[in-house]
Amino acid sequence: MSETTAMERPPEPDWLAMTAAELVAYRDAENRLRASAAARAITGEPDPGAAIHWETVALPGRELPVRVYRPSSGTALPLVVHVHGGAFVGTAVQSDWVNSHLAAQLPALVVSVEHRLLDQDNPLPAAVADGWDTLRHVVRHAAQWGVDPARAAVFGESCGGLISALAAIRARDAGLHLQAQVLVNPAVDMTETMLEHASVTEHARTPTLAVPQLQLFRRLALPPGTDPRPLSPLHAGNLNGLAPALVVVPTHDPVADHGRRYAERLRAAGTPARLTEYHGAGHAFLSMPGVAPQAGAARAEILAFLRASLTA
Repeated sequence: MSETTAMERPPEPDWLAMTAAELVAYRDAENRLRASAAARAITGEPDPGAAIHWETVALPGRELPVRVYRPSSGTALPLVVHVHGGAFVGTAVQSDWVNSHLAAQLPALVVSVEHRLLDQDNPLPAAVADGWDTLRHVVRHAAQWGVDPARAAVFGESCGGLISALAAIRARDAGLHLQAQVLVNPAVDMTETMLEHASVTEHARTPTLAVPQLQLFRRLALPPGTDPRPLSPLHAGNLNGLAPALVVVPTHDPVADHGRRYAERLRAAGTPARLTEYHGAGHAFLSMPGVAPQAGAARAEILAFLRASLTA
C-alpha cells in the first residue's frame, strides 16, 4: 500500500540502501498507519457481523499473536487460516475488510497470522513456520476454537500467498486434510528466476509494488547459503494431491506471472486450480477496496469458492 493518499504516510525509503534500523522504523510507522482508523478509507470497513479480537497462540518455542474473526453465531465452524501480505511490512489489521466479511458471510472462523516480519534476524523460514504452526495448532485444538477440523482452508496474499501455498504442501505431507487454498497475487518463486518473469519487466514499477521491493524481499528472505527451492512453491517437486486452489491475479502486478505459472503447474500435477485475473488491478488490491474497485468482485469470488469448498 504505497500509493499516494490524503493520509500522512512515512516517506518511502531507498529500499536497497536502507539499514536494519531504518527498516524497523519504516515498518513500525507504516503498520501504525495501516492499523489506524484513518486507513479505513483505503482498507475498508469491517463487517459488523463478525467480532474481531487478538489472541495469542502458544507455538513451539514462541508465542504468536493472531487476529480472530468470529461470526455472531454457529458452532463447529469451518476454519480459514489467513496470512497477510507485505513480507517485511504488514499487519493482519490491513485485511479486516475481507476477513470479517468472510467470517460473517460464510460463516467461518477466520484466524489471521501476525507472522514474524522479514528482517536480518527473521528470514523467510520463520514466517513460513508461523503460518504452518498456526494452522496445525488450531486444527489440533479444534474444539477449543469451535471449529470443524475437517473443513479447513488456507488463504494468503502476496508473501502470505507463498506462506499459504507452502502450508498446503506441508498439510498434504503431514496428512492434514485441507478443503481449499486461496492464493491472491502470490509471490511463489524465490529462486534466481524470481525477477525474470515477463510480468516483472512489464510492471517493474507500480504504485503498490516495484522491483526494488522485490529485491529487498528476496535479500531478507534468503540469507547467504539458503536454498531457495524449498521456499518456492512454483518449483516444488510434487504438487499432486493438494487442496483445490483459487489463484487470484491482478493484471498490473510484477508478480502476476508467478500466480499464472503456479496455477498451470497445479493443474499439470492433477490438483484442481482456478485462475482468475482482475484486469487493471494492482498488487495488494484486495486489501485496498477503498481505491481498488476490483476488490469487491474478488471478495465475492473468494467467498463463493470457500462456501462451495467448505460446505459440510
